[in-house]
Amino acid sequence: MDSNASLPAPPHRTRRIVLLGLAVLGLAGAAYVVQGPLMMAAPRCMAGRWHGCYDTFNGVVLMTVVLLPLAVLVASALAYRRRAAGVASAWRLSLAEVGMVHGTLPFVWMTLMPGSEPGTAPARVSLVPLRDLVTMGPLGIAGNLLVFASLGFFAPMRFAALASVPRVLALGAGCSVLVETAQYVFQLDRVSSVDDVLVNATGAVLAGLASRRWWRTRTAHTPAISCAA
Repeated sequence: MDSNASLPAPPHRTRRIVLLGLAVLGLAGAAYVVQGPLMMAAPRCMAGRWHGCYDTFNGVVLMTVVLLPLAVLVASALAYRRRAAGVASAWRLSLAEVGMVHGTLPFVWMTLMPGSEPGTAPARVSLVPLRDLVTMGPLGIAGNLLVFASLGFFAPMRFAALASVPRVLALGAGCSVLVETAQYVFQLDRVSSVDDVLVNATGAVLAGLASRRWWRTRTAHTPAISCAA
């Protein structure tokens, strides 16, 4: 028997390598798919122009991607300070805080962008469940699932009080209701729909289930959380 023969990698290590490889492939595929639309908004965004950048879906997504390295640096700085202070799970807490902000605010911004006649068009409300769902289309449904996905993913990792499926559901639904109410109150020429609330809350729950193994479950005092987090 060859004593120098290499031992097989532990199952959990192999699984992590496979998952990391799949994640890299997924990000590369997503970048390839969206590179065209994002590059269309790049000249206006790089010039700091409001129209054509910050008031469009492509421009907001582009700026979110551009600011991702800054978000990583902020999370690293927070984690370094926590580790120096002897805080347990410093990286998890720091990534969760930055992830909630960086992954939620751009989508909330997009949902609050006005239509063609803000302030003059009458406010519209749709309270019949599933009536608007059939008109959203695949892209509309996917976009609504992502609005509070980061909040649902990271909030239970940061706040032990939110580490349950019903509470993540309530968080996603509550924040979505606030956004839909703002669309109505400020007359943004958008439809305040109950289906948006249902899909937003579903996206938060699905994302929360994806991060369940990292939820913060130990008893600890945690500060209050708002939708803007």
